[in-house]
Amino acid sequence: MKQDIYQKVTNKIIADLEKGELSWLKPWSSGNLEGKITKPLRHNGVPYNGINILMLWGASVEAGYLSPFWMTYKQAKELGAHVKKGERGNLVVYANTITKTEEQDDGSEEQRKIPFMKGYSVFNVEQIEGLPEQYYSKPEAIIDPAQRVQHAEDFFANTGADIRHGGNSAHYAGGSDHVQMPHFETFKSPESYYATLAHELTHWTKHKSRLDPEFGRKKWGDEGYAREELVAELGAAFLCADLKLPPEPGTDYAAYIQSWLKVLNEDKRAIFSAAAHAQRAADFLNGLQPMIDKEAKEGAAA
Repeated sequence: MKQDIYQKVTNKIIADLEKGELSWLKPWSSGNLEGKITKPLRHNGVPYNGINILMLWGASVEAGYLSPFWMTYKQAKELGAHVKKGERGNLVVYANTITKTEEQDDGSEEQRKIPFMKGYSVFNVEQIEGLPEQYYSKPEAIIDPAQRVQHAEDFFANTGADIRHGGNSAHYAGGSDHVQMPHFETFKSPESYYATLAHELTHWTKHKSRLDPEFGRKKWGDEGYAREELVAELGAAFLCADLKLPPEPGTDYAAYIQSWLKVLNEDKRAIFSAAAHAQRAADFLNGLQPMIDKEAKEGAAA
């Protein structure tokens, strides 16, 4: 690799955090998507996942792109279009493994999987001319912020999580395996309620009977705690994108920034790992939805 992709992406996230900004919330705080909340999409409409979501959200904010669609130079050409002169691509990454056969001392052969990552450039459709008209359609707002959002209510109910309401603390209690939430009416907006619930449900997936990830947490406030909270924040952003809801930061997110900066400065792969854990949590929660809901979603996306 000509460039260290891990370091390049980490440096960008660190620069945002040092300014007090959360990269994964900027698409909404900047208003560049004008009410339409979505993950970045490939040319065929398939959403990007994990770290690529953060990278392309950030690129959209910086350039002010309204469209969620991204594609390579070759894909644009295959659609009869061309990238505008002088436009620069944005980095995305692809991770996989290769299998290598190695001869052992006793003459036997053993296969070993070796992980690798490569980066390549994609362009937003606003950097491209001549694409079919559907790529340029302006997204429309679909959320009425003045009331509960029924599809979000259904989504969280379908997880089967024990969600209790009362008090003024939002947290996941591992011992009793339940999520504690203040009453809906006490939040400043429906979006802040659902974003907080998405954060706590991401924590809920860590139970041993579910994903059981290892963050190395030993006590409150240590590095493992910071990693877990980073995953929960990213998980909430990913889930809100799935639900077409604008996420909002937790009231105490600023307190986490310094601990996140420490983790990212010491480990250039930490943000990749956190995004991967968050994606697994979001996928797990999506996987708990009834099949009829999944089929309806796929039909609507087709």
